[in-house]
Amino acid sequence: MSYKEEFQFWLEDSYFDEDTKKELQAIRDNEAEVEDRFYKELEFGTGGLRGVIGAGTNRMNIYTVRKATQGLANYILKKGGKEKGIAIAYDSRLMSPEFADEAALCMAANGIKAYVFEALRPTPELSFALRKLGCVSGIVVTASHNPPEYNGYKVYWEDGAQVAAPRDGEIIEEVKAVTDYHTVKTMDKAEAQKEGLYIVIGQEIDDAYMVELKKQIIHPEVIEEMADDIKIVYTPFHGTGNIPVRRILSELGFKHVYVVPEQELPDPKFTTLDYPNPEDPKAFKLALELAKEKDADIVLATDPDADRLGIYAKDTVSGEYVPFTGNMSGMLIAEYILRERTAMGIMPENPALVTTIVTTNMAKAISDTYHVKCIEVLTGFKYIGEQIKLFEQTGSNHYVFGLEESYGCLAGTHARDKDAVVAVMCLCEAAAWCKKHGITLWDQMLKLYEQFGYYKESQYAITLKGIDGSRQIAEIMDQLRSNPPKEFGELKVTKLRDYENNVTTDMATGEKSATGLPKSNVLYFDLTNDSWCCARPSGTEPKIKFYMGVKGSDLDDAQAKVEALTEALKKKLDEGK
Repeated sequence: MSYKEEFQFWLEDSYFDEDTKKELQAIRDNEAEVEDRFYKELEFGTGGLRGVIGAGTNRMNIYTVRKATQGLANYILKKGGKEKGIAIAYDSRLMSPEFADEAALCMAANGIKAYVFEALRPTPELSFALRKLGCVSGIVVTASHNPPEYNGYKVYWEDGAQVAAPRDGEIIEEVKAVTDYHTVKTMDKAEAQKEGLYIVIGQEIDDAYMVELKKQIIHPEVIEEMADDIKIVYTPFHGTGNIPVRRILSELGFKHVYVVPEQELPDPKFTTLDYPNPEDPKAFKLALELAKEKDADIVLATDPDADRLGIYAKDTVSGEYVPFTGNMSGMLIAEYILRERTAMGIMPENPALVTTIVTTNMAKAISDTYHVKCIEVLTGFKYIGEQIKLFEQTGSNHYVFGLEESYGCLAGTHARDKDAVVAVMCLCEAAAWCKKHGITLWDQMLKLYEQFGYYKESQYAITLKGIDGSRQIAEIMDQLRSNPPKEFGELKVTKLRDYENNVTTDMATGEKSATGLPKSNVLYFDLTNDSWCCARPSGTEPKIKFYMGVKGSDLDDAQAKVEALTEALKKKLDEGK
């Protein structure tokens, strides 16, 4: 059907409720809006669904959620997973409880037991829960750090990680095969509960999750010694982190944890924030005001589904609070874990640190120092989770820590996705260790730079929305792939890794080899002077992202180098237009 025919179908068919029809009637004279809502199906990508809430095939609503769930249910039935059931969690966003119920009742109507959390829970706890319950799959309803008009739906498999290739493609095909809304199953909630197909979970999973988190503590005695001295400010950004973060810090003995009162409770409109993203300095305004009032040592923020952590720490010299990138906070935690486990003789055999291709090169410098294998995977934490499963199956390595640049990391294997709750816990332990030694986390970061090198990373993104935007993003990638730059400013391209075509090209000799990683629309330019640049269309937003990294002789030099690389990239993109 054309978008106009699809629009008319939604207006007239008895399957769609009256509220949906009223919403569509209100936009029927807005041709551009009608087209945008109906020109395509909301894409079920490798991570699931994500989009603006509203009526239409290209929106998040109960019908698109139910339809996607039918495809997933069909896949579960084909794989013989019916008896294992599925775990479902949701965050504080608009329609999250409703979408969670729609998914659960679709599963129940297909004879698949749904374990649904009684209230909002963090994404990493969903990853933990499905393995704890022995489920075949899991769903978490969240749009992570996107603006309030968005919601989403992420799919996990029985190993606890988001679905990866080839399973992700197989599920996508099943979802695409559901073309008739009238074939999508659902059932009454009371009936599903009566038949034991809708089961509410909560406290018992929370308790087990906390037990697993505490296993990652290395120096409980340091926390006990410093608990009364260290001051922590925390904000959950109106999301799922509030209760589990406060609980774990309290049970570990931290006595001075101050939660930003204006951002403590769930608020689907994120009223106090322009953008509920721990990468955004503006989002820390209220937390920093409270930190100055309390003279806090560290300031922590988790995103709405509590899988990503942002931090500020005090600079001893200036007394000001300094922001940390995801690379910086990840390196602090990684170095602390590797150093202290090595010193105490509790490092496992064949230890491995897993990172992504766009994460700081400092990770390898640190892991090499502590004789830990550093393994690079594609962008996306599911690839880190996949390595944990591989280690368990083969015994080749033991997972110690994993991180990606986008403020996500995981200590331990209780979950198979990034976990901001365990990250908060680890960072607070590291802060207590620093306090014991008379320094702050920022002072410790400066020591790491001095020891391992002044690595600096940056990002440049171009947002291109709609049909034309998708075409323009494809054209940019095609141009870079077919006519790759030989240099970015003063930095020469030494190698080009084309992950779409599984080819690494040595630019000096022309020699070609395999990338060694799965197929993905990513281009990575290895540059001189330990620098790099990577181009990657976003999988969840209408953007093309460019990641860059350099190594300088000091902080100012590293900053100057990353700025020069960014300008050189922009110039190359302008030349390609």
